[in-house]
Amino acid sequence: MSKKPWHLDRRTFLKGFGVACMLPYFESMAMSSISKFITPTQPKRLCFLYFPNGVGIPPIESHYHKDWSWFPHGEGTDYKLTKTLSPLASYRKDISILGGLSHPNSRQLLGHIAGDTWLTGGDLRGEYRNNISVDQVAAKKLGQYTRFPSLSLSTDGGVGYKSRVSTLSFNSSGRPIPSEHRQREIFERYFSPNGMTSTNERRKSLHQGKKVVDLVLEDSKNLQRRLGANDKAKLDEYLTSLNQVEEQIKRNERWLDVPMKDFDASLINLDVDPVSAPQDYVRSMLDLMVLGFQTDSTRVITYMMAREDGMGFGDNFPKIALGLKGHHGISHDKTRGHWEEWGRYDQWLTKQLAYFIDKMKNTTDEHGSLLDNTLILYGSACSSTHNARNYPLVLAGGTNLGVKHGSYTKFEEKHTVMSNLFVSMLNKVDVPTEQFADSTGTLPSVL
Repeated sequence: MSKKPWHLDRRTFLKGFGVACMLPYFESMAMSSISKFITPTQPKRLCFLYFPNGVGIPPIESHYHKDWSWFPHGEGTDYKLTKTLSPLASYRKDISILGGLSHPNSRQLLGHIAGDTWLTGGDLRGEYRNNISVDQVAAKKLGQYTRFPSLSLSTDGGVGYKSRVSTLSFNSSGRPIPSEHRQREIFERYFSPNGMTSTNERRKSLHQGKKVVDLVLEDSKNLQRRLGANDKAKLDEYLTSLNQVEEQIKRNERWLDVPMKDFDASLINLDVDPVSAPQDYVRSMLDLMVLGFQTDSTRVITYMMAREDGMGFGDNFPKIALGLKGHHGISHDKTRGHWEEWGRYDQWLTKQLAYFIDKMKNTTDEHGSLLDNTLILYGSACSSTHNARNYPLVLAGGTNLGVKHGSYTKFEEKHTVMSNLFVSMLNKVDVPTEQFADSTGTLPSVL
């Protein structure tokens, strides 16, 4: 059979794509060129922590409601914590608990799908078309001051798939940014900037990387002329990612001669397994996040502690840590006593948040406590499983940014959208924003 002009030779295909597959994926670190490094007198940071499947909220008539409801009893500054959030008791002055917020476009979605929109406010009710996530909006501005615009972390890594992602971060096209989950690789990539080699060797390696990218780009452009419309669209998406790899290589060159701040990572366990030691794994990841802020390597970090719908390592955390069922199974259980099981696991997750707040509070740089210059949002995209309303949210930190904590606020769902919170958070860290996603204003009562 004769070969047609539009037929692709397999060797050409592999030549265009194979080499790039061996390169690290730097989409979450993409950044436009910068001519010099400017450091504000006071770093301002954003951090987002997510857990799946909603939380336990026993009905008021249940005797479990008093002890194991996620949301506190009462409102304002006189609220009373239940056992579920009791690990936060020592940090009341550092946190605000928020109720009633959600994304209007996600309220009718199956709850697990709403997880894809937690940081985007995207409308996934029809065709899957997500938005840029709030962390990436911040990264575009705050990334000019740091080695890496942002870090996207999770317990499972990668992107998962539509409606069940394993990342919180989405780029400007609404496409998921791969997350990272292996601590040692994260440490060596971001906190060993010379890769345990000399500066000259590192510079030579970066130069070789640029040559590889240039070759792949050139070959891909030749390939593009032989593709149909649909394949060209796919290739354009690929080339966009490859261009971002090229930008990060250039960025790494500029930072090559800038020394990283001194740090001590001797107590961070870089070889812990989430299957056998979930608490050690989660806390090791949180330790790396503290290190990222302490060294000012980045000012924007997201961490998905587990995936939705019983998928991934995180679903087994309650089994291993507490001897319970899987997390998704607990959230669907209707047997007597399941409210306490759910509450105990929600409490376990709260303990990890308390650990992180404590580490951030007691770790300092030249500007004081890391917590005081960082806004941390912890929460889920459901109140209870499949109910994408009344998100359970804890906002922590940011005292030096003018945040006044110490209260539990219930917002009216019909009049307040979660994206308003994002607008206020962005403005607090000097990322001027009038609108994000479906926002209708700011959230001044908290920020």
